[in-house]
Amino acid sequence: MIIYPAIDLKDGNCVRLHKGVMESETIYNENPAAQAAEFAKAGFSWIHIVDLNGAIEGKPVNETAVKDILDATDLPLQLGGGIRSLEQIENWLQAGVSRVILGTMAVKNPELMIKACALFPDQIVLGLDAYGMDVATEGWVEKSGQSLLDIIEQYRDCGLNHIIYTDINRDGTGEGLNMESTIQLAKNTTIPVIASGGVGSLADVEAVKTAEKQGVTGMIIGKALYDGRIDPLDALKIAA
Repeated sequence: MIIYPAIDLKDGNCVRLHKGVMESETIYNENPAAQAAEFAKAGFSWIHIVDLNGAIEGKPVNETAVKDILDATDLPLQLGGGIRSLEQIENWLQAGVSRVILGTMAVKNPELMIKACALFPDQIVLGLDAYGMDVATEGWVEKSGQSLLDIIEQYRDCGLNHIIYTDINRDGTGEGLNMESTIQLAKNTTIPVIASGGVGSLADVEAVKTAEKQGVTGMIIGKALYDGRIDPLDALKIAA
């Protein structure tokens, strides 16, 4: 089981939102590269990055911050937010990003998504951000009207690396992961699932560890790391 510490980028800063509302941000670090170095020092093996401005605008916005993070650590990075074209995917992979997370493209342009999986095998992650089981797009602003299970069915045999499932209503709340929907999703695919949204305590880490045998192989932790509710050493010990 892998724990992915989250760096959400807004206006060049490392922030956390409450339920995805852009105006609700709390700035935790004005130097995202330094934050990445802290996560590496703490013992994490991956870093999860989202360009929040990019997700809303439909194009990469915080490129400088991402490149600074790449320079600051040797840890592999997975990146999402505003990536809508094959050229953008290729540019980020060439820059050193290990995995690219695609959400809006997967919902709105399935043909391009399938092509991306073929061109960049094992480097594409399907990002499913949802209100319960109803998937949202464009930085969580729009509801797609499609369910999680409908979307994963389209990409069952595409060679996806992982699926990230985020419960928007829990994100940034610390109320706990939506493990019921996460496990339901994992049971309906052979693609490894990463849980996200609402992590608030070590009980969430233990819940994901227990669900590992059901296909939930990782989790993303954001606010609970920044405000000290979860100690990295304790979390990593459970994950191991």
